[in-house]
Amino acid sequence: MPKLLEGKTALVTGVANKWSIAFAIAQAFVREGADVILTYQSDRQKLTAEDLAQELGIERLLQCDVTHESELEQLTASLKGTNLHAVAHCIAFANREDLARPFSETSREGFLLAQEVSAFSLVALARATRPAMNPADQGGASLMTLTYLGAVRVVQNYNVMGVAKAALESTVRYLAADLGASNIRVNAISAGPIKTTSARGIRNFTKVLEGTVNLNPLRRNTDPAEVADTAVFLASVLGRGVTGNVLYVDAGFQIMGLTLPD
Repeated sequence: MPKLLEGKTALVTGVANKWSIAFAIAQAFVREGADVILTYQSDRQKLTAEDLAQELGIERLLQCDVTHESELEQLTASLKGTNLHAVAHCIAFANREDLARPFSETSREGFLLAQEVSAFSLVALARATRPAMNPADQGGASLMTLTYLGAVRVVQNYNVMGVAKAALESTVRYLAADLGASNIRVNAISAGPIKTTSARGIRNFTKVLEGTVNLNPLRRNTDPAEVADTAVFLASVLGRGVTGNVLYVDAGFQIMGLTLPD
């Protein structure tokens, strides 16, 4: 079977550890033949990023903290001469205390931080990588991000992150409209709850995992590999007609309404 991303170059952000969705996406991109570039936030993450890159056989690592304009400009410079086909935005953050308290008690600083890191960073990353995305083939280039059902429904304890994800999903649509004429597609993958390091910041997250199993049509939780395979689809020529969309990879949970006990 031919590899879906053979001859393509992909940038993956947010690979913090082996349990992250970003790692699963990078792994799938490598499996499908892509030349993958990883970014890391700061020197504190560099050693971990190097270890993960070595495990995946990835040679290029670039530092980029999306909250610093100078580092975004350096990312653009570092990508000069690279023909970039896909960018995976796997970045989100909110203060733990703002996730723990009622949404009405969210701090101003915490609200703005969640919006900057989780939503505006997609705009910033699109702007930084746009000069390297010059797609000539029918498949075009693909920019993708990760979201969650809490963007469109109230999910207990998701709080300020849900509002940030709502902004992120709207950002996807506006970027898709902006970049479509340049043959660049922009989409989001809405993954079901997955036990990642970042998910530990959500209070009672284990109960979320336990609860959704019985409600999902597939009666199981989401596997990171399923999200990664959807990312491969979006990055490949198979996804050439898909833009401005939120693709749910959540074992069908988003379709469910009222459920009654047996």
